[in-house]
Amino acid sequence: MIQFHHVYKTYQGPVHALRDINLDIKKGDFVFLTGPSGAGKTTLFKLLSAYDKPTTGKVKVAGYDLDQIDAKDVPYYRRKIGVVFQDFKLLRDYNIFDNVALPLTILGQTGAQIKKKVHSALDLVGLNHRWDFYPEQISGGEKQRVAIARALIHQPELLIADEPTGNLDPDLSDEIMSLFDKINAQGTTLVVATHDHSYINRRQKQHIRLKEGTLVV
Repeated sequence: MIQFHHVYKTYQGPVHALRDINLDIKKGDFVFLTGPSGAGKTTLFKLLSAYDKPTTGKVKVAGYDLDQIDAKDVPYYRRKIGVVFQDFKLLRDYNIFDNVALPLTILGQTGAQIKKKVHSALDLVGLNHRWDFYPEQISGGEKQRVAIARALIHQPELLIADEPTGNLDPDLSDEIMSLFDKINAQGTTLVVATHDHSYINRRQKQHIRLKEGTLVV
């Protein structure tokens, strides 16, 4: 599902964001990614989501060679992945239904198709009863669940979550992690960056540690 082979990423400076990263994450895995600020987590996520390419090395995700992917193929690749951000990135002037529907609207799907898929996604995250609310009318935990529903709307093979509980209290964070367990049980591969080791300790999942751009065993 995800393969990194001797991946290096260097920015001007030089700044060595990633150094000789080798990863093999199988389809259906649930992986936690940890490391201090500046360890390279954001850079790794940029490579996974095709927002950047490695300086050297091979990155293969869901059958795509991301180290040499053409710009015209990137939108097709991104239909295979979903991304969840710490700050939700919901549109304030769109209600919950329209926020979740946005990726499908961009793809030009019909109203009937969109309605069925949006309500199915909202049902999965337990928010069908809030479909006509706006982001400022719901809690932080509900906003994150909406963001997860949006990321899942096109049934991605891979879900990437960057500090998804960073702005939530412990109870809401537990809800989000339990939701990730449910999503993973349905076959979706998850890579979740977190600073909270309590979730990692309670779950027997693969754990990848980064420090100064290198993998820590």
